[in-house]
Amino acid sequence: MTSSGEPVLIHSADNPLVRDLRAIARSSNARRQSAVALLDGAHLIAAAADAGYTLNVLAASEQGLAKAEIRHLFERTQALRRVVLAERIFDQISSLASPSGLLGLLAVPANAPLARLAGDALVLDRIQDSGNVGTILRTSAAVGCTRVLATTGTAFLWSPKVLRAAMGAHFSLRLHEEIALESLAGEPPASVLIADGGGEADLFETDLRGPTVWIFGNEGAGVGAAARSLPHRSIRLPMAAGVESLNVAAAVAICLYEQFRQRRVADRAAG
Repeated sequence: MTSSGEPVLIHSADNPLVRDLRAIARSSNARRQSAVALLDGAHLIAAAADAGYTLNVLAASEQGLAKAEIRHLFERTQALRRVVLAERIFDQISSLASPSGLLGLLAVPANAPLARLAGDALVLDRIQDSGNVGTILRTSAAVGCTRVLATTGTAFLWSPKVLRAAMGAHFSLRLHEEIALESLAGEPPASVLIADGGGEADLFETDLRGPTVWIFGNEGAGVGAAARSLPHRSIRLPMAAGVESLNVAAAVAICLYEQFRQRRVADRAAG
């Protein structure tokens, strides 16, 4: 069924599309092999629609479609195929405790070309917790740092948990996955800053107004050798005596918002 005409109503759990949706919802390998993301919930569907994306599949539950706001979103979202699922079938696919009645499949955008580290960027170096990754993406979008690089070993940026934590931030970012930082070592970078508990410079005493590539590392091991091979400065976040570290998502938020604050002050002073 295409985006035109009435959507197909599906009641059978053995329907081929239902089987595919269940497999994609339950298996990270299926999502990666199919190169699709499962957008589970009206908020994510709305964010994709507002950004102009066309979904491969858009599915509503029968009860969801009875709600005016869900029906409106179902009708305005561009999709190659639209279906309505019986409630019990929809619940087998959605992982939300309280499903909104709307979910979809989106082809994962291909990595944008990456020639060099220049301008503002955020590098996630083997950060493995999906909740942390999603929160970081949300923060990055909020401060206008729109380019995010994830090295091999970082949680899949388009996994359901990352998507839920990011709350639609994906659709305002340029995302690059499976990046090998060694390949960028010879490029003339912007100022590269590595957040490190033993860093040489205090975050709040560092001029952050210029173009910056921020690198944040794995929750346990920190930033790896490949990242440290780039010309960089190490930045430490001041903390109370006896405290050794911060959650990586919290550290990213503090650093990016300090930069955001410094730039706002400079912009206001300039005009």
